Amino acid sequence: MPHSQTSAHRDSLKGVRLARGASPWLLPTVATAALSLVRARRSRRAAAVAVPATALAAGMLWFFRDPEREIARGRVISPADGVVQSIMPWKDGRTRVAIFMSPLNVHVNRAPLAGTVTSVEHVPGGFVPAFNKESENNERVVWHFDTELGDIEMVQIAGAVARRIVPYVPQGTKVEQGDRIGLIRFGSRVDIYLPEGVEVAVEVGQVTTAGVTRIDRD
Repeated sequence: MPHSQTSAHRDSLKGVRLARGASPWLLPTVATAALSLVRARRSRRAAAVAVPATALAAGMLWFFRDPEREIARGRVISPADGVVQSIMPWKDGRTRVAIFMSPLNVHVNRAPLAGTVTSVEHVPGGFVPAFNKESENNERVVWHFDTELGDIEMVQIAGAVARRIVPYVPQGTKVEQGDRIGLIRFGSRVDIYLPEGVEVAVEVGQVTTAGVTRIDRD
């Protein structure tokens, strides 16, 4: 299948579980929906609450989905579902590929290469929309991986709504390519920096699927 297909279509073909780190948002929403549905037959107020609460709970379940995927082969694969927002050469010779994640995307991020997590650094910041240029100063978690290509940097960036990034693995962890490494709640962005000499295989506007879309070209 082509890499340009939507992640939602691919997800429909695989088993789906709920993302780790979803409980603080998901449990109260589902509990409210369930309680309002139980009381709806005896209370007009509960009935009025039941419809939006159930819709919100369904939306939360969809947002926090975490599908199983067959990990693609390639040196560097996409760490995130979304759309390539920009491809920029960096002063040190690296190339930054920025992937924008809308609230409709799967928000579990995956390791772009196999290697060892050498650092996981939380950097405080603002919460402007992730597609805004000023998002360069947003709340973020900066990852570094020791890989066969050397040091690979990946940055999870919070957006206007996504005010919590949940790393799944600590410094020193050995990961396989495509392993789940963290969650960003709601709309956000993930940047990956390709080393000098590594050619980018994606283009601006291209849809990416975490663990599936190849980012580099041989």
